[in-house]
Parts: sequence; structure tokens; C-alpha cells
Amino acid sequence: MRLAHTFAYAGVIAAATLISAVTVRAETTLLNVSYDVARELYKDINPAFIAHWKAKSGEIIAINQSHGGSSKQALAVMGGLEADVVTMNQQTDIEAIVGKELIAADWASKFPHQATPYTTTMIFLVRKGNPKGIKDWNDLTKPGTGVVIPNPKVTGNGRFSYLAAWGYALETSGGKPEAAREFVSKLLANVPVFDGGGRGATTTFTQRDIGDVLVTFENEVNLILKEVGADKFEIVYPSISIEAAPPVAVVDKVVDKKGTRKQAEAYLSFLFTPEGQAIIAKHYLRPRDPAALAAAPLKPGPTRLFQVEKLIGEWKKVQAEHFSDGGIYDQISVKR
Repeated sequence: MRLAHTFAYAGVIAAATLISAVTVRAETTLLNVSYDVARELYKDINPAFIAHWKAKSGEIIAINQSHGGSSKQALAVMGGLEADVVTMNQQTDIEAIVGKELIAADWASKFPHQATPYTTTMIFLVRKGNPKGIKDWNDLTKPGTGVVIPNPKVTGNGRFSYLAAWGYALETSGGKPEAAREFVSKLLANVPVFDGGGRGATTTFTQRDIGDVLVTFENEVNLILKEVGADKFEIVYPSISIEAAPPVAVVDKVVDKKGTRKQAEAYLSFLFTPEGQAIIAKHYLRPRDPAALAAAPLKPGPTRLFQVEKLIGEWKKVQAEHFSDGGIYDQISVKR
């Protein structure tokens, strides 16, 4: 029940948390500012990289972690939190930091796969026996169905859930935006509370027993089943969902100020190595390396995935149209 305790604790500390990775004296300390449900991943990545870097360079380093809603984390970095690296779940949050001239505009070309070491998707977690008979996105719009997602305005987790539902509605309506708008409006009307991060939404569903279905990242769902128990919950894969490719970047202005560029770049590069990819796979994410993916415990369901850029529009345009102040999300959520 270790993770159950983590969920409950996360509910108490809704703000971003700062976790020190090591207690020994370090010659260099890095800060990784990351999204909410990546905590367990980096708890495993960090000691592996520390050992790797010690063997390679002889240097002892420490890595601190800050976790919270992705957009809140980006705002913290823009506001002065001196992250050496950011590991977000959506590129728009990194682009916002680029806009403050903290990260170079060509950040995505600095690492393989447009600086995305893995992918994931949004799926459903329901209570054991699936009492509401939830099978697909359309079931989430039915009256009396409680849907738990974090706030799309401030979390990548929430935005991916929102856009996954929007994409489903586009696909099933023959590409009609007005149908998607109506569909997502109905879904949002079934959300009892919008948490400020993905882990907070998990706590609401698993510990506070609110809602009939949790929509969250595939890795989070599998982690819940592993740590909390398959006797309480079960997975439902919708027919269509979104491909999420969480990006990473070095915060150029900070590493140049601190003199930590070499370590920060090596840290992010480690994510793409066979060792890093194997750790990623253990956390029910979809690593880029085919061998790591083949050996992963994750057994993806039959869901067909779409990319936002190909179905809905370029991320920058989507962010402005849907999630800016007064955008579509604000317009339809006010009617809840």
C-alpha cells in the first residue's frame, strides 16, 4: 500500500513538492522541475544516473525534484525557480519558458525523437466490476457518471484528457468541431471537482472515493493497480485516445549561470540510453527503444491513438484556442 500512502500525502500537499534525491555531499546539484505523476519514474532514474555519472566522470552529483501540475511548474520556472532541466508532459509548457528566453528555441532538436524519451496515452480506471458499464468516451457524458480529471487549464494531464475526448468526438462526428464542443461540454459537466494535478485527481478517485471513472495517463493507471490493488479497480481502454509524448529540455539560462550544462545535458541524454529506457519501461511508459518496449510489463490495449497535430491542430494554435483566458475551455466549463 506504499503508493496509496503517497497518494494520500500528495492530497495534503497540493502544491508542488521538492524532493531531495541524496543526502551525501555533492559537488554539483541539479534541479529537475517535472510534472505531477512522474515522481516515481525519477525516483528510479536519479540514482541510476548518479551512479552512471560517478563511474564516467568521478563526480558526485545530487538531483532534486520538483513536481506539480505541468503548467504551474512552467510558471514557477518562468517566475524564477532555477531548474537545470524541465521534464514536462506537454510541449506548450516548455514553449512558454522559451518565450521568457530561458530555453533556446531549438530545444526539441537537442535530443532524439524531438526531445521526447517516451510516449503514453490517456485511459480509464473504473471501480471493480465497472458498475457504470463504462466502455468508451461516450459513456463519460451520460447523466450521473462522475468523471475525475485534473484542471485542463493548469495541468497537462487535464489537457490531454480534454483533447482525447475532443478527438474522439471529431472522429465519431465526421470531423465537426461543433459536435466536439457539445460532447466535451457534457463530459465536463460530469466532473465533480477539478484537482490541480494528476496525482491530486488520483487521490480524489482512489482515496476519497469520488467519481466513477478516473481519466489519466496509462502509466498512472497501471501503477495504481500494482500498488493499491486490482481487487479495487480495473482498466478500461477506450476505442480512441491521444498520443502523449512528454518532452524534456535543458534550461539554458540557468545551466550557463550555474556552470551545470555538461551535467544537465548528460542527465537528459541518459533517458535515451538502454539503461534509461529500461527504467522508463518498468514504469508502464512506452519507451522509444524497441527492445525496452518489448521487455516492458505494459501490455497496451487495442486503443487507436491519434496525434494532436494531425487531428486537431498545431499545439500552439490548440493552446490558444482552447486553454487561453476566454478560450473554448473557459466558455464551456462556465456552464457546468
